[in-house]
Parts: sequence; C-alpha cells; structure tokens
Amino acid sequence: HDASAARPSPSGGASGDNQARKRLFSKELRNMMYGFGDDPQPYAESVELLEDLVIQYITDMTLKASEIGSNKQGRMVVNDILYLLRHDPRKYARVKELLSMNEELKRARKAFDEPSKGLE
Repeated sequence: HDASAARPSPSGGASGDNQARKRLFSKELRNMMYGFGDDPQPYAESVELLEDLVIQYITDMTLKASEIGSNKQGRMVVNDILYLLRHDPRKYARVKELLSMNEELKRARKAFDEPSKGLE
C-alpha cells in the first residue's frame, strides 16, 4: 500500500496544497453548517466546496484591502476591511460588533491581570 498518497506531498505540489488547505476550517464549517440546519455530519464534498468559497472570499478581500493601501507602509489595516464592507450593512455591522467585543475582552483581560501583578 502507498501511505504517501493519503498525505500532502512535502514538495508542496498542487494536490498536496489542496489537501492540506482542506483541513483549515473543516471542523468549524461542519459545526456552522449543522447550526444552520444541515446534518450533524454533512457531506465532505459540501464542506470542501464551502471551504473553497471561504478561502476564495478571504483571498479576494485581502487582495482588495491591500490594494486600497491606506497605510503607507504597505500593510493592511482594519479600516481597509471596513472600507470594503461599507456597502454591505450586515457584514459591516458584524465586523464592528466583533471589533467591539475584541476591545472589551482586551480590557477585561487587562483588568484581570493587573491585580495579580501587584501580588507578585
């Protein structure tokens, strides 16, 4: 039997990249699909297709955000993503909500860590 056929190639061939990439979000996508009414164990082909779409969307948005180049150092910043989503109210609101929650978590962690520093 050929065990190497089931694993991505170390040389980084196209099929190896594709197989390795498929595992990035499959667990999360399966859970999301189930949460939205799919079977607890959706077809692998459905998960793979959805993951291809997600990867393509992330790639497209990243390229577009890097083209905007609001940061002079060539780095992408959060405002670039917000700018791209300005005409999609649902996505824009969700990004703002996630950013707000992230800031709130940072403040909570900082408040939680500060008292322990004084006891050391």
